[in-house]
Amino acid sequence: MKLEEDFIETNGIRLHVVEAGPKSGPPIILLHGFPEFYYGWRKQIPALAEAGFRVIAPDQRGYNLSDKPKGIRSYQLTELTSDILGLIDALDYEKVNLVGHDWGAVVAWAISIQNPNRLHRLGIINVPHPVVFRKFLQRDLEQLRRSWYAMMFQLPWLPEAGMRANDWRGAERALRGSGKIHTFAKEDIAEYKKAWSQPDAITSMINWYRAAFWYPPHFSDDMRVKIPTLMLWGTKDVALTHRMARPSIDYCDDGKLIFFPEATHWVQHEEAEEVNRNLLEFIVS
Repeated sequence: MKLEEDFIETNGIRLHVVEAGPKSGPPIILLHGFPEFYYGWRKQIPALAEAGFRVIAPDQRGYNLSDKPKGIRSYQLTELTSDILGLIDALDYEKVNLVGHDWGAVVAWAISIQNPNRLHRLGIINVPHPVVFRKFLQRDLEQLRRSWYAMMFQLPWLPEAGMRANDWRGAERALRGSGKIHTFAKEDIAEYKKAWSQPDAITSMINWYRAAFWYPPHFSDDMRVKIPTLMLWGTKDVALTHRMARPSIDYCDDGKLIFFPEATHWVQHEEAEEVNRNLLEFIVS
């Protein structure tokens, strides 16, 4: 399937965006996480577009071909959500369907809580509701252990150097090691390396983690999600315990949770057909 590529101005920056499907189709925005870019949705874009949706998959700020503003403050959650709200406005939509994975899911949760009037339906993949995550980080030793890498990312320059070394061997090892043996093919890794090698990309990508530490968003315990929500969770996620999934869906007025017992954090890659089927059934219902 041929992808349409564009650069769209939003929130004072330009995002590189790929689109597919009929322009008159219902819009669905796909938000990738770390360390991916729009390519992380390569197994979802054709299926959703062929089903009649207008699929929009941006490189989020700091990633691949999108702008990479300087400084940790530029990657606060308020800026990340404003990017996507501005993208919705720039594309002249009142409401969209929004699906996020990893950091993209963090952005999607925040928009669903703060701007539910801009969304039809919400899809979340392998990331807990922000209040649930905060509580687990405060008291759950297993999740604290799993989150060690986020603390390592707070160090200056060293994480970047470790990931770049030996032709991105550290980044490749982290990506492959967190998925199944065949989750990422050689040609996939080549595409990721191109994206990571863009000027200032790796520091900008890691600055998402630094900004979350230095400029944490405020979420009160009563922040419920009022729009229909589908959560998909690969239970073999090495970074996020699946025990956070059910408490998260309990924050949703109309929520559905589906576990993938044999999938890892990269469930949209490993169980693409089932993920696509569930997303389509949910959005069109």
